[in-house]
Amino acid sequence: QKEENWGLPVLFTVVLDLRLLALQVESLHVTVRKKKDSETLERAADTIMSCFRVCVSDNRTSLDNSKRWGTLAIVNQLFKIYFKLNKLPLCKPLIRAIDSSDIKDDFSISHLVTYRYFVGRKAMFDGEYQTAADCLTFSFEHCHISSYKNKRLILTYLIPVKMLLGQMPKQELLMKYKLTAFSDVASSVCTGNLMMFSQSMERHQAFFIKAGIYLILEKLKTVAMRNLFKRVWLLCRTHQLDLKAFEDALLFNQEEDIDSDEVECITANLIDKGYIKGYISHQHQKLVVSKQLVFPSLSSVQK
Repeated sequence: QKEENWGLPVLFTVVLDLRLLALQVESLHVTVRKKKDSETLERAADTIMSCFRVCVSDNRTSLDNSKRWGTLAIVNQLFKIYFKLNKLPLCKPLIRAIDSSDIKDDFSISHLVTYRYFVGRKAMFDGEYQTAADCLTFSFEHCHISSYKNKRLILTYLIPVKMLLGQMPKQELLMKYKLTAFSDVASSVCTGNLMMFSQSMERHQAFFIKAGIYLILEKLKTVAMRNLFKRVWLLCRTHQLDLKAFEDALLFNQEEDIDSDEVECITANLIDKGYIKGYISHQHQKLVVSKQLVFPSLSSVQK
């Protein structure tokens, strides 16, 4: 019936089965043909998108009977396909459609948790770390307490984002969800230990790559350098610091190919990104820093 939505639960089941069936067909292609074939998944996405259009355009029916209540569940299935196909730009119009809806906060909590999880992941890859943190935090806090696997999955992406914003995970949390691969990374970033950071990244490389967060975690090296430079500044306690002091600190961390030019380049990069407030006196080979708030908070830098 055009003005009724009693068939939505059936539609949800059909859409879910269609996606799972497409995944099985794709897996069969890989096994038999020895090559990856995404055509089936793409065709499934096109069919599911047709269902989404029908639901999202149901504006004349009363709210209680509107098919718009089915949009979020369908969007979540499309997200899963687009992430599988690595076609994240296709998520943007779907996010726009949901965020502009007048019922965006009234969907079932389970669908909202899934939606915010994918929106948070996309924001992370787009470099919108505060948005990513907000979405993933919502998903983690509202995920059912018994859904250990899902909570662990959310944390796999929330922890790197939080670290980029300057919030390091507690050891108890990492132990509880068996995510101790982040432990040494967090410690090395906090202390500015670049050698320990490189060793940790190499040791857990397989896990980070499989989760798709290796390149995101690589960005933490800049944060680790910022913290190393801060430790040097705390030791010197002056607003005019010799670049040689930073060079010695980097050499102590066994950073390769470090010379005065490289140190000047690293320092200029930290200033440009807002990690340090100051300027370089090239003539005197000194870093002249502000007398107030030399190292702004990471949350303000990453906004």
